[in-house]
Amino acid sequence: MENQLPIRKIIHVDMDAFYASVEQLDFPELRGKAIAVGGNEVRGVISAASYQARAFGVRSAMSGALAKRMCPELIFVPPRFDRYREISMKIRAIFLEYTDLVEPLSLDEAYLDVTENKKGNPSATLIASQIRERVFQQTGLRCSAGISINKFVAKIASDYNKPNGQKTVDPDQVIPFLEALDIRKFYGIGKVTAQKMYQLGIFTGLDLKKKPIEFLNKHFGKSGLMYYNVVRGIHNSPVKPDRVPKSVGAERTFSENISSEVFMLERLKHLSGELAQRLRKNKVAGKTLTLKIKYSDFSLQTRSKTLDFYISDKSLLFDVATQLLYQEKLHNSVRLLGISLANLNTETIEKSTETKRSLSVQLKFKF
Repeated sequence: MENQLPIRKIIHVDMDAFYASVEQLDFPELRGKAIAVGGNEVRGVISAASYQARAFGVRSAMSGALAKRMCPELIFVPPRFDRYREISMKIRAIFLEYTDLVEPLSLDEAYLDVTENKKGNPSATLIASQIRERVFQQTGLRCSAGISINKFVAKIASDYNKPNGQKTVDPDQVIPFLEALDIRKFYGIGKVTAQKMYQLGIFTGLDLKKKPIEFLNKHFGKSGLMYYNVVRGIHNSPVKPDRVPKSVGAERTFSENISSEVFMLERLKHLSGELAQRLRKNKVAGKTLTLKIKYSDFSLQTRSKTLDFYISDKSLLFDVATQLLYQEKLHNSVRLLGISLANLNTETIEKSTETKRSLSVQLKFKF
């Protein structure tokens, strides 16, 4: 195997259609039906879709109007994030029974490093199976898992046998697995990048592996080195249990398009309060505020301002957001506003944590 760096036992657990499954769990009348969480048939973007809806091509981030056209029997359900968080915490508690190295990516997925685990179980495959069964017993929800030597391969593997399945990619299987993989299946390669790769004659992992680093750097910039490494099974990012956010934000899609800045101030004030609350919860502040504007024609614009000092107070957030709103004239009526704060005061925390963390090298073990 080409990767001679530390081999870890990483599990990626991903809940199956989490938001939609919670709604079907709590409301039996929705079970077996095509449902979408969030949005409506007139406007808005859906957050999640049940597998019954996905059979019609309905997906998250799709407009509600389009989803309804694709699936006329689609039922729209308002999101209940407090409930999703409640169940997510129960699931995370199960993870922590096996290892303290748990890195949540969202409410419905997480990485676990079980190289050394609390159960003393040498098999990451058996641990993943136990976790999936425990999650179902305690919540009534199903999840899928991917198991491999690093986060990148584990993430790809968790999608392989969805829903309610798992896949293990053993150390000696990683390279053949990645070489045979359709480039669209590589985590982090979206539609635009995949199309560019197709034009360059890259259709599989093997095609990607044949390209020299100079070629990849020329066509994909800073991502070139990442592509060069991951297709060789090299991805050394550790599981970070104290993962700090790079940015914190809040946004809202309006029920009707807004055409005047004056009417947007009330919305910005509410978003500033919501963002301030999230910053307090994460115990962070930031210097760069970004205003996100999505127009009625779905075009997107961002305006940013970087300050000389950290802010987290609602009034200061609102003041800067207001300045950005009036920075230039709106291009069209607006359907969505969002504000986010980046350049957070977490860089020193993350570096300190990274310095302290170490993992043992294990080159041979059963998965």
